[in-house]
Amino acid sequence: MRIAWDEYPATATYDELIAPGGTPRRGAGALIDFLTDLGPGELATRQKAAEVAIRSMGITFTVYHEEGGSIDRAWPLDIIPRVIALDEWRRIEAGLQQRALALNLFIDDIYHAQRIVRDGVFPREYLVNSVNYRSQCVGIDPPQQVWAHICGSDLVRGADGTVYVLEDNLRVPSGVSYMLENRQVVKRVFPEAFEGAGILPVDDYPSQLFDMLCALAPAYVPQPEVVVLTPGIYNSAYFEHAYLAQQMGCELVEGRDLVVGDDDRVQMRTIDGWQPVHVIYRRIDDLFLDPEVFRRDSALGVPGLMRAWRAGKVALANAPGAGVADDKLVYTFVPAMIRYYLDQDAILPNVPSYLCCERLQCEYVLANLATLVVKPANESGGYGMLMGPMSSEAERHSFGELIRENPRNYIAQPVISLSTTPTMVGDSIEPRHLDLRPFILSGRPIQVTTGGLTRVAMRAGSLVVNSSQGGGSKDTWIVDTSVDNALARR
Repeated sequence: MRIAWDEYPATATYDELIAPGGTPRRGAGALIDFLTDLGPGELATRQKAAEVAIRSMGITFTVYHEEGGSIDRAWPLDIIPRVIALDEWRRIEAGLQQRALALNLFIDDIYHAQRIVRDGVFPREYLVNSVNYRSQCVGIDPPQQVWAHICGSDLVRGADGTVYVLEDNLRVPSGVSYMLENRQVVKRVFPEAFEGAGILPVDDYPSQLFDMLCALAPAYVPQPEVVVLTPGIYNSAYFEHAYLAQQMGCELVEGRDLVVGDDDRVQMRTIDGWQPVHVIYRRIDDLFLDPEVFRRDSALGVPGLMRAWRAGKVALANAPGAGVADDKLVYTFVPAMIRYYLDQDAILPNVPSYLCCERLQCEYVLANLATLVVKPANESGGYGMLMGPMSSEAERHSFGELIRENPRNYIAQPVISLSTTPTMVGDSIEPRHLDLRPFILSGRPIQVTTGGLTRVAMRAGSLVVNSSQGGGSKDTWIVDTSVDNALARR
């Protein structure tokens, strides 16, 4: 039995694969032909094969419970890919490069002259009240003046087809390992679909990451030692830490494996004795990095690490203090940053936003909680949000009190009717909402993954895509439509 795409449920929003009337979007024709000929039965069989492969490969993520416990779960992957045509992707890529450049200029400015504050573009009171501003970083000059070396910006597409930036993740963004593993699993279950299909590769990311990290090492080091610093096996992203270290051929270390000497040099404990370390890809939050400077009770960090970084004896990626721009209030100023630092208009628009720290905007938000999405400025993973249209009166009342108590900590946005894509639901195919997290490496040059981690809401009608909130994922295909990608019919 073949899949009847003209019977695919029509929605009020934009579908990534199927245009109105059941025809494929540009770049998706070969995939739709392939899926049609497979039929729903064979597609369901291959979905089960993918789930078996994920379990056998040990691809997991950790979910924390409010009671304090946690559980490891198999990574949720839907095997029907999301497709973006290459010419559209080039515009998105340029927009992300522009954004990453402006954000790094902003961070460097904030820890030096603060021109953007003096010129009245970014209000001083917003900086004073920022929980991620680190006074300990003032005056430090990281290599290449780059602070956020790895950024994960979340993109959404609205009902009219416009691609928006929803937020920027600049501290310790996660998810790239799942992007890479998704591709490997889909290649295993759909090997025929990759034959001459013009799908751009993603598997060069670990080598790009490694090269960028090596370039941060002190100039006098011909063969730098790069390590990945993890909080340990109980961290929710530990799978990714271990995966990236293995893919780059680097040591995976914990804080107890490193020491900073009186000469401010970092060394690593090995079975062959102490070895020098020149670059640390850290996956630990700022406040736990160095108990001499930040939290004195931290057992995760390395005493003296900030001293070594300030002295230029070790490079840290992402740099401490980069989180000053990983703030949903700061996010609303990125188009202004792009104009200020680059004298350009933003290629990719922000989602329209309301600042609760501004009195008139706050009054509007409080009066319209039932129709808005309200987000805390510094949470991630979908936690602490209010989805107005799906909330109860009691939840809105409680959230209103939180906003009045700390308006700086909240922004609000209209509900974006996220685009959908065909998704396996049992043995049938149904539309589900999704977003996209590409990863940007700010080296020389600035590089963007060809695609990214597509996250999909597995519950009908849900707009919450986070895996910690029950979401799933998809492989993301950037398709070169200039390639003759017609697949042989079966």
